[in-house]
Amino acid sequence: MTPAAPRSGLVDRHIAFLEALRGAGLPVSLAEDLDAVAALTALDWSERLVIRDAYAATLVKRRTQRPTFEALFDIYFPRLVGAGATPYGEEQGADESGVRDNGQALASFREELLEALADGEEQRLARLAAEMVGRFGAMPGRGPGLSSWSAYTALQRVSPQQLVDQIVSALLAQGRTEEEAQRVSGRRVGAFTRQVEDDARRRIAEEKGPDHVAKVATKPSIDRVDFTAARKSDLEEMRREIYPLARRLATRLTQEHHARRRGPLDFRRTVRASMSTGGVPIATHHRPKRPHRTELVVLCDVSGSVANFAQFTLLLVFALQDQFQKVRAFTFIDHVHEVTHHFRPGADVVDVMADLAASTSHAALWGRTNYGRALATFEEAHPDALGPKSSLLILGDARSNYSDLNPDVLARLARSARHAWWLNPEAVRHWGTGDSAARTYGDIVPMVECRNLTQLGEFVHDLAI
Repeated sequence: MTPAAPRSGLVDRHIAFLEALRGAGLPVSLAEDLDAVAALTALDWSERLVIRDAYAATLVKRRTQRPTFEALFDIYFPRLVGAGATPYGEEQGADESGVRDNGQALASFREELLEALADGEEQRLARLAAEMVGRFGAMPGRGPGLSSWSAYTALQRVSPQQLVDQIVSALLAQGRTEEEAQRVSGRRVGAFTRQVEDDARRRIAEEKGPDHVAKVATKPSIDRVDFTAARKSDLEEMRREIYPLARRLATRLTQEHHARRRGPLDFRRTVRASMSTGGVPIATHHRPKRPHRTELVVLCDVSGSVANFAQFTLLLVFALQDQFQKVRAFTFIDHVHEVTHHFRPGADVVDVMADLAASTSHAALWGRTNYGRALATFEEAHPDALGPKSSLLILGDARSNYSDLNPDVLARLARSARHAWWLNPEAVRHWGTGDSAARTYGDIVPMVECRNLTQLGEFVHDLAI
C-alpha cells in the first residue's frame, strides 16, 4: 500500500476514483458513495486488499463490473510506487552487470520467467511483471504527450507466448495430462500478460495522472463494450451474460397479447358459485388461458461492417434456442442462407460458432450488402417461415450500399408475423446518413439502438407486447 496521504489528498483521490467508475459505466449513486466512506472510516488503510474489498462491496452491483472496478482501483490505489521495493539495480531496470537490455539479459529473464510460469508462483510473477516493464518496456526521451512506458514493447521483446511449449513440457513432467497442461499454460501466460499491462498502466498513471489513464486506457465494463468493437475475449465473457437476457426476452415474447383478457367462461364453476346466492350468478368464473410459446425467426446481417455484431447475434440465437417452441435462424449479406440446423440441441457453443463462421460465405452472392435483395429472397424462398405465432427479429445496421430497399417486402413480412423488431448496432445519430436505410425501415418495423449488453437489457425490459 502507498504511504498514507494527507486527508485532503485522500478525499480528492476517493472522489476522482468514483468519477472514473461512473465514466466507465458503473452506476455509483451518492448513497453508495456515502456507504463506501462509512465502511472505509472503520478500516485500517494499511491493508490494501481490505480497502479494495470494502470499495467493491459498497460500489459494485454486478459481477461483470468487477474487472473494470479492479483495473481502476489499481490505477488510483496502486500496489507499487515507481519500481517498487526492489534492489537498486533492478529499480533501474538493469541486470547484475548494470546492463538493462541485451541478449544475455533477455535470455536470463526469460529463463527465470519460464521457471516461475511452470511453478505458478504468483508473487514471483507479479515481481517479474514489474521488472519486465521497467527493463524492457521503458521508452525514455519520447516526445511531449507520449508515455515513457509501453506494455506492448515489453511483451514484444520478451514474447511470453513463445514459452508455452516449454511450460507445457514442464507441466507434463509434473504429471499433468496433455490437455490440462495446454489449458494451464495458456491461462498462466494470459494472466501474466495482463499483469504486465496493469503495471504499465500503473507507471503511466504516475507519470500522467490517474485521470488520464482512466479515460484512455481502461476498458468499460463488459455490459458497456460495443458489439462492433468487441474482441474475442470480450465475446467469451458476453456469452455468459447472454443466457439470462435470452430467458427474459423469451418470457416477454411469450406473454399473452392481451394479458388482462379473461379466458372462456367456466360454466360449472359459475353455477356452483351461484348456489350461495339462490341460483343467481352474481360472479362469473373463467377458465385459465392457455399459455403458448412463441416461434422466433431471426434474420442476421453477417457482412464485414458488422462482423463482431454478427458474432454476438449468433450467440444470442444459440441462447434463445432453448427458450422458444421453435427457432429459425437466417444469415444474409445479399442472399439469405438458413443456419437453423447448426443450432443442434446440446451442441457445444464453440463448435456451433465455428460451423457458422465457415458457412457465412453462403450468405453472399454479389459480395456487397443488399437488404432489399435479401428481404425479397427471404420472402420468396421461405414463405412458411412467418405466421401468426411468429416473432420476427432482424439484426443489422441497415446499410445497403444505395441499393433498392424493397420496403414493401419488409412491410409484408412484418404484417405476417405476430411481432417484429429490429436491433441496430449503430448509434441513432448515424441513422439515415450515407447509405443507411435505418429511417426508412424504422418507419415500418420498430428499430432500437443496440450497441451493448446494457442496451439489449433495456430493450428486453421495455419490450411492449
